[in-house]
Amino acid sequence: MATVELVFCHDCGDSEQSDRTVLIVGQLPHLHCLAWSDVRDILQSRVDEETWEAALKSLKPNPTDRCPLWLKLATVAALPSKISRHNTPSSAHTLTRLVQTCLPGRRNGHIAVACERTSVFASACAIARAFPLFSRQTGDDTLDKGHRVTVQFFCVEPNMEPLSTATLTCLSRVAESIRLTARIVDSPCNEMDTEQFLKEVGEVGAKLGIAPIIIKGEELRKRGFGGIYGVGSAAASPPALAVLSHTPPTATQTIAWVGKGIVYNSGGLMIKGRTVMPGMKRDCAGAAAVLGAFSAAVRQGFKENLHAIFCLAENSVGPKATRPDDILRLYSGKTVEIRNTDAEGRLLLADGVVYACRDLKADIILDMATLTSAQGIATGRYHAGLLTNREEWERACVAAGRSSGDLVQPLVFSPELHFSEFSSAMADMKNFDRSNALCSCGGLFVGAQLGFEWTGVWIHVDMAFPAYSGERATGYGVALLLALFGGATEDALLQLVSPLGPEMDAHSDGHPPRCNPKRRKLI
Repeated sequence: MATVELVFCHDCGDSEQSDRTVLIVGQLPHLHCLAWSDVRDILQSRVDEETWEAALKSLKPNPTDRCPLWLKLATVAALPSKISRHNTPSSAHTLTRLVQTCLPGRRNGHIAVACERTSVFASACAIARAFPLFSRQTGDDTLDKGHRVTVQFFCVEPNMEPLSTATLTCLSRVAESIRLTARIVDSPCNEMDTEQFLKEVGEVGAKLGIAPIIIKGEELRKRGFGGIYGVGSAAASPPALAVLSHTPPTATQTIAWVGKGIVYNSGGLMIKGRTVMPGMKRDCAGAAAVLGAFSAAVRQGFKENLHAIFCLAENSVGPKATRPDDILRLYSGKTVEIRNTDAEGRLLLADGVVYACRDLKADIILDMATLTSAQGIATGRYHAGLLTNREEWERACVAAGRSSGDLVQPLVFSPELHFSEFSSAMADMKNFDRSNALCSCGGLFVGAQLGFEWTGVWIHVDMAFPAYSGERATGYGVALLLALFGGATEDALLQLVSPLGPEMDAHSDGHPPRCNPKRRKLI
C-alpha cells in the first residue's frame, strides 16, 4: 500500500496543486502575526484577503476552534492559547488531532504552522504522528496511490526568520524515525516477531554503517541472561539481545538506551483475559522508540558513545514457558522468584541495564518500556511515568517532555520504603507484588539490578499508555530521547530544545555535582 510522503519545506511548494487540502494552524496571536502575503500563495485563488481576515476574527478557541476557508479543502485552526504547567507549550496532542481531522490522508496536502521557534520540534513530531505507515486495508483504489503532504513553518519569534535547510533535514529525519517506531508497534506479531525485529535493527544499522551485536536463543541462557531467556523460552521465535553501538573517537562519556521489546504479551502461563490481550502487540514500543531515536541521533551527529540495547522476546505459552514459583538467575547474578508471569518486562530490562553497565561501561542508562498498566492510573494517557536516581535528571526529563511533546511525570522514588515489597523467602527477590506503588516498584525492580548505590545516572520511563492513542501507535519516546540528549548532538534545533548542555554543568541550585564530573557533562 502506498503511504503519505511527509516533506518539510521552506515554502508552499507547487502552487498549481488545486486538489490539495490546506491547513493553516497556530495559536491565535501567532496566526494574527501572519500577513496576507504570507498565506496568499498557500491558499491560491480559492480564498481572498477579506475571507482570510474574516476567518481570523471568527476564531474563538475554547480550547480550540477552526474555520473552513473554502469547502473542506482549506481550513484555519487555532490551538489553545493557555497551557497548564504540565502540558507542552506546543499543544502537540491537539495539533495531531487537528491534522487528522482536517487532512483525511487520501489526498495531497499542505500544513502551515505559525509558532515560536522553540515549538517547531514538538510541532513537527506531532504532525508526523498523524500519518501512520502501517496498514493492510484492501479494496480501495485510492490506497494504491501515493500522497504528498508538505509542511511549512512560520516562526513568529524571532523576526519571522525561515528555518534553515539543516533544520528541515533534522525534522525530516525525526519524523521518519517517529513513523518507523509507530509502524513497528502497529505491526502484528505474525509480521513482527523477534526475528523480524532483529531485521529492523539490522536495516537501521546498515544505513548507519553499524553492525549489530546479537545474542539469541540458547546462547542467552549460556551467557547468563536468565531474564530474557526465561520470558521468551516458550515462543516459536527465539528471544534475543541486540545492540547497536555508536562510538565516535572524541567521546568523553557513554550513554545506553535500553528498550523493552515484547513483540507479543499473552501474559505467559498466567494468561491475560480476552478483554486485555488485544493490543499486546504494542508491548515492544520501548524497543521500537529506542531504535527510532538511535537512528535519528546518530544521523544528527551524536558526539558521545551511544548504545541502543534491544531486549526482545515473545511472552508465550508452551511446554518451555516459565512457571509461577520458578526461580531465574538474572545477568546481574541475582535470583528472582517468579510470582507473576505477566510481570515479564522488568525481567528483560534487568538483564539489559546490567549489560549496559557491566559490559558497555555506561555512565548514563535510560530504560524505556510499556512496563505496567498501573502507569495509566498513576500518570494517565499522555504522560509517561518517570523514575530516576538523580533529581536534576528528573527535572531535565520533565523539561525535555514539554519541549518535545512526549510528556513525562515523576513517580515516587523511595527504594528504602518500597523495595521491601519484593522480599522473597526463596530467592534474592520476587518479581511482583500488588500491595504498594505498582508503577514505582516496577521501575525499582530494574534499578535494583544496578544497585541503588550505583554512582551513574539511571532513568526509567514507563510509557505503557502514551505509546498508543485509539488503535494506533504514537511513536512515543523518539522525540523525548532526542530532546533530552539533544545537547550531545551537532544539530542546532536539538540543542535548542534540550534542557541539558554545557551551560548546566552545575546543578540548578548553583552547587557543584556530587560525583564524577564526567558523568555530569550533559548537565
